[in-house]
Amino acid sequence: MLFGTLPVWARAGFSNPKPRMPHVLSGSGKITAILWANPLLSPPPRDHSNKILWVARAADSSGSDLLISAQRMNGASKIGSPVVRRLIGGPGPSIINMPAAGCWRFTLRWAGRRDVIDLRYVANR
Repeated sequence: MLFGTLPVWARAGFSNPKPRMPHVLSGSGKITAILWANPLLSPPPRDHSNKILWVARAADSSGSDLLISAQRMNGASKIGSPVVRRLIGGPGPSIINMPAAGCWRFTLRWAGRRDVIDLRYVANR
């Protein structure tokens, strides 16, 4: 996770010309996850949500959904079963909760594109 200036292509809608936010850039750089909750928590907290703003590098007006297949990982080893989420209408604002703390590898598919991003969820005690 980076806490720094968002990529130029991910700044639409921000009033600051160089917004600084916690974010994670995908492996191929096709999409970024801007984290409004930092850290992301599992189970989700009662006083705020695990809000993630997904911003795709290339604009898409098809309205295709963002499909997320998430797998908890320990290094290169998979832990448990994958979890599936769907964001209707494609990249944008979302609340993404995971069933357990740990590093989650998200395989993202939208508008004929595919990329991978790792997000860490911290135990909410």
